[in-house]
Amino acid sequence: MQRLLNNAISLFIVVIVLFLILPLPTFLLDVLLVINIALSITILLITMNIAEALDFSIFPSLLLVTTLFRLGMNVSSTRLILSNNGYAGDVIAAFGQLITQGNIVIGFVIFFIIVMVQFIVITKGAERVAEVAARFTLDAMPGKQMAVDADLNTGIITEQEARQRRYKLQKEADFYGAMDGATKIVKGDAIMSLLITLINLLGGILIGVVQGGSDISTVLQIYSTATIGDGLVSQLPALMISTATGMIVTRSVSDGSLNTDLVAQFTAQPRAIMVAGAALVFLAIMPNTPHLSLLIVAAILMTTGYILNRRMKQQQIEQETAEEAAAPESVEQAAPAESDYYKDISNVYSLLSVEPIEMEVGYSLIPLVDETSGGKLINRIVIFRRQYAQEMGFVIPTVRLHDSSLIGTNQYVIRIKGEEIATGEILVDYYLALEPANPLGEVDGIETVEPAYGIPSRWILPENKEMAEIYGYTVIDPLSVMLTHLSETIKRHAYELLTRTETIQLVENLKKTSPELVEEACPAIVSYALLEKVLRNLLLEGVPIRDLATILETMVDSMTTTRDPDLITESVRNALSRTISRKFCENGQLRAITLDGELERKIVAALIKNEHGIYLALEPDLIQLLITQIAEAMPKFSALEQSPILLTSQVIRIYLSRLLAQYFPNLYVLSFNEIVGTVQIQSVGNVSMKQPTSERKVVGA
Repeated sequence: MQRLLNNAISLFIVVIVLFLILPLPTFLLDVLLVINIALSITILLITMNIAEALDFSIFPSLLLVTTLFRLGMNVSSTRLILSNNGYAGDVIAAFGQLITQGNIVIGFVIFFIIVMVQFIVITKGAERVAEVAARFTLDAMPGKQMAVDADLNTGIITEQEARQRRYKLQKEADFYGAMDGATKIVKGDAIMSLLITLINLLGGILIGVVQGGSDISTVLQIYSTATIGDGLVSQLPALMISTATGMIVTRSVSDGSLNTDLVAQFTAQPRAIMVAGAALVFLAIMPNTPHLSLLIVAAILMTTGYILNRRMKQQQIEQETAEEAAAPESVEQAAPAESDYYKDISNVYSLLSVEPIEMEVGYSLIPLVDETSGGKLINRIVIFRRQYAQEMGFVIPTVRLHDSSLIGTNQYVIRIKGEEIATGEILVDYYLALEPANPLGEVDGIETVEPAYGIPSRWILPENKEMAEIYGYTVIDPLSVMLTHLSETIKRHAYELLTRTETIQLVENLKKTSPELVEEACPAIVSYALLEKVLRNLLLEGVPIRDLATILETMVDSMTTTRDPDLITESVRNALSRTISRKFCENGQLRAITLDGELERKIVAALIKNEHGIYLALEPDLIQLLITQIAEAMPKFSALEQSPILLTSQVIRIYLSRLLAQYFPNLYVLSFNEIVGTVQIQSVGNVSMKQPTSERKVVGA
């Protein structure tokens, strides 16, 4: 039984198709015609009472089914009319007599008026509205989806709510696309009704006159009445379905059902109703007009408008009185309300929360952020978060964006955990041109410094963009400048954003693919605190943590000999040699600064171990020597378009990295053990114990 109910619609459509072939008895046809009328009335009422089109999302398919149902009965009624001397049941006969009233000409005129109203007015209008609604809905889809992603990115909605909104947008686009095609069915149905009426009439005349031998007047009386009745009994439901089609495609701006919206919006304009009544009074005093009818309707309108206007004024007075009565209480309670709230010490803790990443923008930069003004910053941030997660294996927290009146109109401030980390200033109507080493010419502009990398630059007008590119400048739009600064700042401080909660989340995600490893390692052998320290050490030096399984396996093995997070990190880096080589090598080559053997031995000798661990105690002269020679070699990497790299032995790598990070934040210190054997190493500079030439001259002088 349940299976039969689940397939009831499919069986119904098969039966409809059989109507086109098998003859129906007149009684069954009468029942089906009544069902068709009731179904069309029900559909019309449903479309008038829904709040939005998606509440009746099956309408396009239902429209096809009802049209096929109606055409199937038209074929059956035509067969009965032509084969049964014009009789096709009581329903068709009753409708034919009702509309003709003994006059065939009047019957045909009324019938064709009904068909033309449906075809020219309702169907044509519904078709156009559906076409425009489909086009506008599909055109607005990308913007609506970006708005959902932006709300999800800023934390306004949850992932589940975002998924539901995306699903609704997809259903809306599918619905209006289907409605655009479904209106063509309504149009074809109207045309088909005219053809069936003509076929019934001509066929009846041929059968009655040629085959039956009756006179033409008798044949016309019999078959025209049956034809008009058949056409009317099918076109009345078709007219209601067409009206429902127009109704459902125009429900885009409604808040409730048609009944509630109509009453609410008409009663909200009592003056318009009174003016309409006054206009009818003016017409009533004109000569040769129906004075009584105009005055009756005018009196009804003016009385209704007056009552509605007085009721609105009374409601307004009551509302103002209520507000005045509530105002003193609110004023008295406003001051103590806040103090009472913070008397509960648990409420004070709500003031202590800080955003992981926060970006404040001046008022001139709001168009770059606000999506309603065409701003694309939020969408670009979403793309950056996805790319960074794929590359580094760490999901950047939500970036909170808001405007601020405390900074310049062209400025922006980037905060990490509530503290200002970076700031910049951009000109929205300009382009930033990065100066090359040897420009072919000079471009007029406002001199500045690129905020992310500190490159000398100029703000240039849009009309100078092509000339600047010809001269060798790299031209960047303002949005890219701001996004690059934000992304580079986040990359440098990603290790600070890795929290204990995020560490646990990463482990839970790994549990989906390697449950045995997680069960063995965390937290029985590797605590979440130790794992967090190792992951932070890796992110601090730009090493991806995406291969968390290898990291955990290496940590478990290393903890048999040491529990020092720094030494464990070095073991993990060795295990990630392929990842490190891929990240820092290009085309199988690694260009790096190297250390002289004698200098490395000096640094190794300066390692001192105490109860707090191992630290590097270099002499100031040796530190100065390192910094000077590395600084001289750094510009060579700019020409190579590669990140600066210092290559050293594993023993001193971590300590040398921490020492040099104070002077060269963008310098990566790698060890030979972290580079796979297939990589060709090329030295672009060698740091040795010998003093640079310039310093020797100064000493000699």
